Order: sequence, then C-alpha cells, then structure tokens
Amino acid sequence: MKSIRQYEARSLVVAPGGTDDPDVLVSVTPEQAGWDTLAFQARRLDQGRRWSSATQHHELALIVLGGRLSVESNRGRWADLGERPHVFAGRPYALYLPPATEFTVTAAAAAEFALAWVEAAEAHPPRLITPADVAVEIRGGDHATRQINQIIPPGFPCSRLVVVEVYTPGGNWSSYPPHKHDVHRTDAQGRLVEADLDEIYYYKFDRPEGYALQRVYTDPESPLHRAGHPIDAVVTARANAVVLIPEGYHPVSSPVGYTTYYLNALAGSAQSLAASDDPRYAWVKDSYRARDPRVPLYPIA
Repeated sequence: MKSIRQYEARSLVVAPGGTDDPDVLVSVTPEQAGWDTLAFQARRLDQGRRWSSATQHHELALIVLGGRLSVESNRGRWADLGERPHVFAGRPYALYLPPATEFTVTAAAAAEFALAWVEAAEAHPPRLITPADVAVEIRGGDHATRQINQIIPPGFPCSRLVVVEVYTPGGNWSSYPPHKHDVHRTDAQGRLVEADLDEIYYYKFDRPEGYALQRVYTDPESPLHRAGHPIDAVVTARANAVVLIPEGYHPVSSPVGYTTYYLNALAGSAQSLAASDDPRYAWVKDSYRARDPRVPLYPIA
C-alpha cells in the first residue's frame, strides 16, 4: 500500500551511502519509499568480517552479488555461498529465510550481498538457491533483448517476495515495452491479470562510469494518478543506486558501450509478476526479428 504523496524525480532515486554504517552500499526503508512493503540493503564485508541480524516478522532474501560468504542461523548453516567475483561473471547464490530467523553472515572472501525483506504472515522453510537453480530467460528481441536470472520467481515457496536479476546490453532497452503493476485486477474467470506490486531496481554497470536512464510514468488508472499525484519522471541511475517504482510504467535504457545490471525485488498483492503493457507500445513485441547475440553474458550450462 502506498501513501498518497507526490513523487518527484529526486525522490525516486536512492543514492549510495546515506547511513553511518560504512559496510552499507545503499539502504531503502518502507518509510523512505512511501510504501508499507519492501525494505532493501546492499552491503559489503571484508574477508573475515561478520554481520548479524534477524528477520523478526519478515521473510528475507539474501543474494550474493560477488565474493564468498557463509550464513549461520537458528534455522541452519550454509557455507561457501558464492562463486562469481561480481555480478557480470555468472549466476548467483541466494538464500531465502523465513520470519523469526536470527542469522550471522561471515565473509570467507571479500563479499557484496543484497537483502530484500517484507512482512510475511506465513513461515515457509529456509531454502538455499544455487546457480544451478537459477533459470535464465532471454526476453524480448532486437534492441529490447535482455537476460533474466530467475532467483525467487512466481511460484517459489514463500509468501510475497519476487527477486530477479536483469542484464541489458549497451544500446538496448529493458522493461520494454513499458509495463506496470499498480492495480490488482482479475479477468472474468478470476485469473490474475495485474498485481499491485512495489519494486526496487538496484543498479550496477560493467564499467565504473556507467549509468542508465529510467522513465517512470503513471497511467490514468494508477491510484496516485487518480489522486492527483501523477508521476512522469526520467532519472539517471548510477552504480549502487536504487530506483523506486511505487507505481506506473518504468522502462530502462542502457547506453551504448555499457552493460546494465539491475536486481529487482518486488512485493505486493500477490507473489506474481502479472503486469499490463502500455497499450501504445505493446505492438513492438510483434516487430522483433532477432535476439541480441550478446546474451547470455556468460556460459549457461
């Protein structure tokens, strides 16, 4: 659920830093985002360092961005998680933890990891997700080709979280044609056609000066639009920044010469990715002639 407020371009981007903890790359709270669902952090740990936390009444996904770490908890222990040095070198390890879990992360080698969590009424068992478990999809075509790594996809045994990684080669568009998921709708047969989801985009690039452009704009049926607070903003995303998607369509453009990576975490009215394309641009899906040979970025066994 969103608070009825005016989102401007600057309020949609959460820049890196902003906390007193030097290990935090970026942090987003529900209050900061203007919703009551997702919280997010990206953290780093030097070799041998430890960090402890507890899920309390949340379910949590821990995604190893790079390096190697171990997790000890009151629900089990998982050692040597991580084999890619960075996000552009392979599929991830991840860990799903249910509510009432106390855990400690220890860096076996210098590591970066992301955490996404949301309130959950149900307690599903913890689950390790290995690179072999992460299905890879090549989506779109032509200059809208991108690679999707399905970490916690719809149907995963959890309450609310969905988590994916997306790679967009330079010169391509992603989250395109523009789609939205800000109204919970079913069809005449009761099948879900759109879920009301809050979403974060956590960005990285294959070169340090890289960036992406993202447009966020609402449809007349979007709740914020109807309340007199439409969004129509174009923002610049740089490394380790988060772009908030409270409502509306949200396509991404990756500049020529740079591969854009983003980690998506979503939660809302259903554990689903049901979305509606902007009808003005949906025709593009029928125009593709080929897929960009630059993806997948790395060998997929």
